[in-house]
Amino acid sequence: MKDNRTDETPSMFEKLMELPLFRGASRQRLSQLVGDIKFHFLKYPQGETIIRAGDPCRHIAFVISGSVRATIVNADGRFSIGQTLSSPAVIMPDFLFGKHTVYPCTVEAIDTVGILKIAKADYLKMLNSDPVFLFNFLNTLSSNGQKALQGILSLTTGDIDERIAYWIGALTQPGAYDIVLTCRKRDLCSLFGMPRTVFDASLQSMKERNLLDYTSRELSIVDRAALLSLLQHNPEDNLSD
Repeated sequence: MKDNRTDETPSMFEKLMELPLFRGASRQRLSQLVGDIKFHFLKYPQGETIIRAGDPCRHIAFVISGSVRATIVNADGRFSIGQTLSSPAVIMPDFLFGKHTVYPCTVEAIDTVGILKIAKADYLKMLNSDPVFLFNFLNTLSSNGQKALQGILSLTTGDIDERIAYWIGALTQPGAYDIVLTCRKRDLCSLFGMPRTVFDASLQSMKERNLLDYTSRELSIVDRAALLSLLQHNPEDNLSD
């Protein structure tokens, strides 16, 4: 792992301007920030662990090149969900602030990966320095917070499609792909509160609509955006997915 300050090249600034939380900022403004705030640019080789579940979240971390695999596993190991994030992406920004500021996932490099890290104190300076950055961050947090309400509403209906869509939306990020939920089918039936026959029929219907594929132990999401469109009110509608 190597830590370098950026060379002020057009390609680097173009990458920064593509990042969700930098979107709308001018190249001139980013150039000023690179001079005023410590941007840590790190390189990770294929297979290296970038973040471990339970690590303290003291920086906001962006994927600026390559792809990473983020995996969340529950306490007893019977349930896990993995997702792939490719540049440009931010890794779990919800956990930078709040009572529990630890990462819920393990993140590994799929190929050679470039990561930009900004310390929490410096990121606060950024948010206070420009309404564009503040709006982007608040918009992201608000969209993620609204998923909880949508989830409660989906659980009050008998529609298993909406329940699955909510769980996938809540546990993965916009832009994620290669999403795989690993859990025994009987545990999934209990999780979603459905009899096995009803659950199997719903999965088959979703498979025929090219939303997901499944085995006895896995749900593989074929089209995350189409799956989330099943929700009556998708909180990610105002975000690029």
